[in-house]
Amino acid sequence: MQKLIIALLTLLCGAVIIILQPAGLTSEQAWGAALVLFAILFWAAAVLPDHLTALIFMLATILFAVAPPEVVFAGFSSAAMWLIFSGLVFGMAINSTGLGGRIANALSQRVNGSYTRLIFGIVIASVLLGFVMPSSLGRAVLLVPIAIAIADSCGFAPGSKGRTGTALAVAFGCHVPTFAVLPANVPNMVFIGAAETIHGISPGYAEYLLLHFPVLGLLKGLLIIGLILLLFPDKPQLHTAPQSSNNDNHGQRKLILVLGTALAFWFTDSLHHISPAWIGMTAALFLLMPKVGLVDSKTFNEKMNFNLMAFLAGILALGAVINTTGLGNVLANTLNSLIPLSPDNPALNYASLSGTAIMTALVATLPGVPAVLTPFADQMANNAGMTIKAVLMTQVLGFSTILMPYQSAPLIVAMQLSKEPIRHAIRFCLISATLTILILLPLDYLWWQWLGWI
Repeated sequence: MQKLIIALLTLLCGAVIIILQPAGLTSEQAWGAALVLFAILFWAAAVLPDHLTALIFMLATILFAVAPPEVVFAGFSSAAMWLIFSGLVFGMAINSTGLGGRIANALSQRVNGSYTRLIFGIVIASVLLGFVMPSSLGRAVLLVPIAIAIADSCGFAPGSKGRTGTALAVAFGCHVPTFAVLPANVPNMVFIGAAETIHGISPGYAEYLLLHFPVLGLLKGLLIIGLILLLFPDKPQLHTAPQSSNNDNHGQRKLILVLGTALAFWFTDSLHHISPAWIGMTAALFLLMPKVGLVDSKTFNEKMNFNLMAFLAGILALGAVINTTGLGNVLANTLNSLIPLSPDNPALNYASLSGTAIMTALVATLPGVPAVLTPFADQMANNAGMTIKAVLMTQVLGFSTILMPYQSAPLIVAMQLSKEPIRHAIRFCLISATLTILILLPLDYLWWQWLGWI
């Protein structure tokens, strides 16, 4: 009944948007806004299976001429899509050779029945990997199968709090604190590219790290750990080092060599400039090859999650539709005319700019924040009496504060790979975002003041 009510209210609100065309929306933008609202609310409330909502959204945008097919289905040709494909193949190989179980058994011995050490270890390892591996999607597809194998080794059955906590630790640890590391996430790189292209400003690695990592990286990581331990408490079973029935030592050595080679290319992407997606695809195709590979056709057909790929395509289509129709610019213009900025009130400026970025991310998704707000940075800087660079840096506060999972493709993918219900990620996002806004952002303001940025 609850889902039916949400569905009816969503359709009613969509009809109102289409008929009234508020905020000066064109007919195309009104239809786009209605369909975006449909996708967001249906995903958030799980009214329909995620992939079905995604497919309906993509089909409707074409039928109602909101965006052309090459825009709507661009997600299927994106690097993100094929990095996920690679990750799924890696997961199959890690499971079929027993490598995941072996790593899990080795790490579980160090846990020694301590859930706190387990969650700390997963989050810290995920964050550290962000310093050397440039793609949060890549980190997720590499670490999630291992983390779930650790959960199995610790006796966390599907549906248990421990298994959910483990999944959240790797999903959020791989992604959220690393917004404070310059090349670690896609929104970071979109931000740098837009700032340099439009304003000729390119923040340095150390400058960016110093400004953001102490609060948005270190303290945000501790917040994630604390919330998991509080919301999903559990106790691992004492480790007994069971022997895996699929312990393929030769296959494990071959897989380690393949993954090690892929990691080496991922770590050195600044030298060869090959996309992490195509590195992953090369490794995945080798693993799928008859005779020499480690994933046979039967396993591939049974384990390949095409629902996940359709869902990811829908997430990517959402951002593309928002940008193509100009909905993001409409939101930015509206917010820019409404937000209070004053040269005499730096705290108000900080709150207004960070709030604008957070609300923009809610509509335009995380990579859309720099694309939408960067063109208006000079105007905001004049109104606030701040430097353009400081105004630009407030965008990081927005795209690192995730209110709903649909805003972040890597977060969605990590939860899907772990096979944990998305409702846990929704709850965790809302709680962590609330605490971030109430506690971490004020602390970050004090940090900015101490550094002389405000």
